Amino acid sequence: MAQWRDRVAAAPLAAGVGGAGAAAALAAAGAAPLVAALIGAGCGLAVAAGLARLSPPPGAPPRRAAPRPAADALPPGVGRDLLERLPLGLLLLDESSRVMFQNAAALEMIERRVIDMPAAAALRAPALTEAVSAAYEHDRASDLDVTLLRGKDRVLHATVRPLPQDRTPSGDQRTPTVLVMLEDRTRAAKAEALRRDFVANASHELKTPLASITGFIETLQGHAKNDPEATERFLAIMARQAARMKRLVEDLLSLNRIEINEHVRPRHPVDLAALVWEISAGLTPQVAAEGARIAVELPREGLNVLGERDELAQVFVNLLDNAVKYAGDAGPIRVHLADPADARPGMVGVTVADSGPGIAREHLPRLTERFYRVDVARSRERGGTGLGLAIVKHILSRHRGDLTVTSAPGQGARFTVWFPALKDARAGAEGAAVAG
Repeated sequence: MAQWRDRVAAAPLAAGVGGAGAAAALAAAGAAPLVAALIGAGCGLAVAAGLARLSPPPGAPPRRAAPRPAADALPPGVGRDLLERLPLGLLLLDESSRVMFQNAAALEMIERRVIDMPAAAALRAPALTEAVSAAYEHDRASDLDVTLLRGKDRVLHATVRPLPQDRTPSGDQRTPTVLVMLEDRTRAAKAEALRRDFVANASHELKTPLASITGFIETLQGHAKNDPEATERFLAIMARQAARMKRLVEDLLSLNRIEINEHVRPRHPVDLAALVWEISAGLTPQVAAEGARIAVELPREGLNVLGERDELAQVFVNLLDNAVKYAGDAGPIRVHLADPADARPGMVGVTVADSGPGIAREHLPRLTERFYRVDVARSRERGGTGLGLAIVKHILSRHRGDLTVTSAPGQGARFTVWFPALKDARAGAEGAAVAG
């Protein structure tokens, strides 16, 4: 009985030392004071609860030591609940480098349960495994970024800290020896990659026309200085390149404005049918110049959605402009109501379909990426900036809508935009179409 009394008496001391050690390690790792305090308190309570459970009830004979559990070594209680609810992934490794605790955030990041697994098998990241080994062998703290290759790649910032070991282990009680804290930085890494790509692409798109204009200016200042015919030809080319840069800058500014307000959902009703008819009429000169024809198969009014009129106009201008440029006189460009889709209940769709050359399947998932083009040379020849469908995607995101594209080489392309419909909007539009 004396050994049980000694263990129970040691519980507060062990709890204090364990909690203070964990808190100190986290504070040194740069964790927020509140997070460090919570983890410290959790570790302390967990250790105290584990030792207190060793105390037999009064009058009971001494119990045999229980075998080491093959599962989570932290007992239930307030301490464990605190660790479970931390937004950061947390792994506690015991003296044999096995995982003795894994919280919910760590389970989500690692995508599997790793309790009682060796650290190397649990983490499967060589750099992180080396950092854990350094914590055991050299008492060394580490901070590093690693990529875990699972169902989807995750970029994690890992903080590895050896925990103080100035308390005496008690029987079969597993001792937390190394703390591994994980922070998911996948979204930030993807955003940074997108930013780099965007800057590189925008710089390239502006560099090409600028180089062309600069070259023609040097030519006009040199041997073509007194050649009226060459001057006229070069000035026409320079005007086209300047117009291309102007379109690119306008599209970049438009995309920026849309992204700023993307989280604000529009609240004003807009009649899509009336809007499409208006846009079709406005594109008549361009359509005639390309030898194309737009066939609007919508009612004159009655297809209402909540939206920003100017942004919705930009959606249909971009879609129709693309169809006119790439389908041309291959056949009529049809604008009609999409059939209801079970996957989009309560939504109304408008389809822009052309009879052009079509798009190969491998290009379809990337059509809305910035500066992505199926045919780079033809797009530039036609004055495209590579931003039209990216603008469409962000406008639809703001309107809680969606874009679907179906196409195949030689079979034209069908772009369908979907919007949450106002009550009875589709029924009214279909009725008006029948009446028309």
